[in-house]
Amino acid sequence: MQTILGSGGAIANHLAKELRKYSSDIRLVSRNPKKVDEADELFPADLLNKDLVNQAVAGSEVMYLTAGLPYDIKIWERDWPVIMQNVIDACVQNNARLLFFDNIYAYSPDEVSNMTENSGKQPATRKGKVRLDLLNMIFAAIKDKGLKALVARSTDFYGKDVKTGFLNIGVIDKLKNGSKAMWQSDADKIHSFTYVPDAAKAVAILGNTRDAFNQVWHLPTSSQKWTGKDFINQVAQQLNVKPKYYILNKTMISLLGIFSPTVKELKEMQYQNDQNYFFDSSKFDNHFSFTPTSYEVGIKESL
Repeated sequence: MQTILGSGGAIANHLAKELRKYSSDIRLVSRNPKKVDEADELFPADLLNKDLVNQAVAGSEVMYLTAGLPYDIKIWERDWPVIMQNVIDACVQNNARLLFFDNIYAYSPDEVSNMTENSGKQPATRKGKVRLDLLNMIFAAIKDKGLKALVARSTDFYGKDVKTGFLNIGVIDKLKNGSKAMWQSDADKIHSFTYVPDAAKAVAILGNTRDAFNQVWHLPTSSQKWTGKDFINQVAQQLNVKPKYYILNKTMISLLGIFSPTVKELKEMQYQNDQNYFFDSSKFDNHFSFTPTSYEVGIKESL
């Protein structure tokens, strides 16, 4: 049995398909889980409920935590530690291996120009501090409770079924609908993106590779060093439209944040967009002989 906690999102849906290569028993867990494959087992549960999480993990060999919370720091600070503790306890009790799908928020702002698994973790944002606390919980449990776990880390992701990704909503969807593309802070800076199908394949590989545990892995991401303008131009070229765009700068975010709580949450994260942002996945690529999808191909498939 392999179980996905936080099913229903873009990563989780692709992962559910990939896991069929490794197990005939797939359990999908969320508040309102929906089948990806007809044979999937559905288990409705609130991850804040310790007993339900324990029941959801019971009988599982590998547990994938891919849950996402609303982009609200107050919710993150309130709910993430509870969810992680529930999951850790359930995995230890049921002798299940844990794979945590993570982002790059815990890295120091000084590290984003060339991120590796060894980059320093000294977050300057509240969201980053929440993520660092979760990582500390995992590695403390590995040391003190015998937990077997790994962290699979992705940068901003994109793909055909991604509804909230920066590249999807800001560039692909807007140009496809005849609007100007939107880029945050500086379109002349490099920005890495992870292609969802690549990430799902890699997560499934890691979850089913025993010696991959108790360490951190960057998920496969193109090594192409494209700027915002490069992405906008490529999408426009494939759509045969003009590469028109505008910049969502800090001043605009501050003003729009008065009316939109979600936009307001973006302000502290602009250090990721006003400097080069490069994500190195060579550890995974070399170890598993994996070639990440190029941006040209990924964009074509996303369109």
